[in-house]
Amino acid sequence: MAATSATSSRGSSARSSTSPPPSPPPISLITPDPGADEARRRGLRRMRTVAVGLLLFAACVYVATLGRDGFWGFVNAGAEASMVGAIADWFAVTALFKHPLGLPIPHTALVPKRKDELGKGLEEFVGENFLQEDIIRERVAAATISARVGAWLEEPAHARRVVDEAAEVAVIALGKVRDDHIADLVTHALVPRFREEPISPLLGSTLMEVLRDDLHHGLVDLAVEELYSWLRDNPETFTRVLEERAPWWAPPKLNDAVTSRLHVQALAWLEDIRDDPHHRAREALDSMLGQLAHDLLNDEETVRRTEALKERLLEHPQVVTTAISLWKAMRSALLGSIRDPEGAVRHRLLVELSSFAERLRDDAALRERLDRVAADLTVFAVERYGAEVTTVITHTIERWDGKEAARRIELHVGRDLQFIRINGTIVGGLVGVLIHAISLLVH
Repeated sequence: MAATSATSSRGSSARSSTSPPPSPPPISLITPDPGADEARRRGLRRMRTVAVGLLLFAACVYVATLGRDGFWGFVNAGAEASMVGAIADWFAVTALFKHPLGLPIPHTALVPKRKDELGKGLEEFVGENFLQEDIIRERVAAATISARVGAWLEEPAHARRVVDEAAEVAVIALGKVRDDHIADLVTHALVPRFREEPISPLLGSTLMEVLRDDLHHGLVDLAVEELYSWLRDNPETFTRVLEERAPWWAPPKLNDAVTSRLHVQALAWLEDIRDDPHHRAREALDSMLGQLAHDLLNDEETVRRTEALKERLLEHPQVVTTAISLWKAMRSALLGSIRDPEGAVRHRLLVELSSFAERLRDDAALRERLDRVAADLTVFAVERYGAEVTTVITHTIERWDGKEAARRIELHVGRDLQFIRINGTIVGGLVGVLIHAISLLVH
């Protein structure tokens, strides 16, 4: 017998190990607002009282007019039909949520029994009638999102709120980025990418475009102007530097005369370069840069040397340290400006938001374009994720407890359903009077 018990125990264990995992228990519905639920409950009780009162009134009239002819015969027939209609509609309404009188009549308590099918049907209904492209575009267009956003942003308080919220998010985001994040980004993302990407074609093409559009002339003008100003304001420094490199045997007076002359000539030369856009020095610089751009694109030796320089720079240990230092400096500057309510960043954002709001107000084409973009994005999101969204309905309803779901649904729609009972009582009475009249005419 012990062996039998052990075998039975092992068999039971095997069966339990191969059995499917139990489904998650039904979840209870959370009451969002007890006060609102209490108001719904009072409304439901009130309408039930009216419906039951009409049924009792019809029953009293029926009993009082039973067996009488003439006018009271019509009243009796109407009261009888009213009771039938009231009871039939009571049965229909009650059968949605529970068994009438507690009797397990087939096809009753539909919501508790068939909530999963109802959830699936609701999912299909939403998908077929609400998540269609034409409907979405029509609703987005009717919403006039861009016009509403523009009108909202025109209020200074609203624009300030957007800027303040964006600033808070930016501060939090910047605070989350640590030095090791920057180091990992540089080491594992940027440096390998720069190492794989040939830099000579990029530099050559960029330099060629700069020369073609004369973009470097502004930088040359700035450099010449700054150098000229420095030489003009610092003659002693210029003289001292030259004297340090003068021969030891040169007489001091000769050194002074030569350095003074060189200073004057350097100033004159820089002034000529500054004032003459076609100076030979400028043309020589253009020629040199053009040759460099050509060599970066076509000369193998220049390409090889450029790539070798790039490799040496990327392999230098100071690259990561420099990147972290640059990031710290930039983050510190950004945080300082963002945290300041009157700082340049917030002020600029506020100006741009106000300008954008004015454009939205005055530019109908811009509003139309933005609304079209909003519709396209919404349609894309629905087409890509609509099925997952509607599936939430089914999955949520499947996890509901059937009886509690029925109580909650009845609480929300039961008051309106009582009108079915009321209408059934009234319409049933009218139909009963009509049938009684027809029966008298036939006989």
